[in-house]
Amino acid sequence: MSHGGRLLGFARRNAWLLAALAVLVASTAVVAQYQRQPPDFGGAYEFPTPTHPEPRADWLRALDVALLAAGLGLAAWLILKRRSRNGVLLLSIGAVGYFGFFREGCVCPIGSIQNVTLTLVDPYYDISFAVIAFFFLPLVATLLVGRVFCGGVCPLGAIQDLVLLRPQPISPRLDRVLGWLKYVYLGIAVYFAGWGINLAVGGFVFESGRRFLICEWDPFIGLFRMTAPFHMLAAGGGFLLVGMFVGRPYCRWFCPYGGIMAVLSRVAWKNVSITPDKELDCGLCAGACPFGAIENLRADRADCLACARCYESCPRELEKRGLIASADEYIQVRVRRP
Repeated sequence: MSHGGRLLGFARRNAWLLAALAVLVASTAVVAQYQRQPPDFGGAYEFPTPTHPEPRADWLRALDVALLAAGLGLAAWLILKRRSRNGVLLLSIGAVGYFGFFREGCVCPIGSIQNVTLTLVDPYYDISFAVIAFFFLPLVATLLVGRVFCGGVCPLGAIQDLVLLRPQPISPRLDRVLGWLKYVYLGIAVYFAGWGINLAVGGFVFESGRRFLICEWDPFIGLFRMTAPFHMLAAGGGFLLVGMFVGRPYCRWFCPYGGIMAVLSRVAWKNVSITPDKELDCGLCAGACPFGAIENLRADRADCLACARCYESCPRELEKRGLIASADEYIQVRVRRP
């Protein structure tokens, strides 16, 4: 086995330890900069008020964190244990209702990338423990059980999943190329959140202070809040329109938080396995996946969004549920084998 293979094997065997170390190191750096009260600069200086501040009530913040943790646990159980597409669908509807429309998309793990970045860069930036929890909990869950956050808890992913009507296949090559956009977006968003930009080129000066680009261009926050600038509403409408025919375009190609989870999911302790007892290699799961996440007739650990659709097409799963008499006979009919 190659050196890289041994490292990957070690990471998978010790996912719990890696998760604990990741949380310990990262949260120590973040909490070390946490301040409940900003510094006093003296004079008449006043700190600006956020456009959409977090709720002041501590119990509401605690409720958000508790529901996120419960949702992650329930998603893992439904996807990996119960293997239930219907259960995941109901959980997605609940996530859209609560984290989406009721909480108006805030607090958001995707946007929290910027809060954590600015906290690490600026010692005077104030961040709440709710934001820290929303940033780390889905990542820890990804290290343990794959992208269950994407599958049933993320309201941005769920609203796209609910509008998918007639999924069309996408060229694997185009899918791979577009998949790099989320990492580019992640790098740009982190840079703007932490440092902004000040650049002079040919006599032209490009200058911008720190900005939370992910929040400014979030395609669904405007829909959740029923009010937003035109560019946000247009982006949301465009993604939903495309999402009727292309499975989760924002999640697959633009979500910066999804880029982080794609990396972590590669070394997850457990992940989606379509037929864990015996693979049939019939290919029916690949036809059922609208995200191009089935590679070599196996769920790709990085790209699988844990939607549980593949279970609904697996002959062995259907046989186990008593929906068909024989998996082998079903395969012969479906794939038209002689």
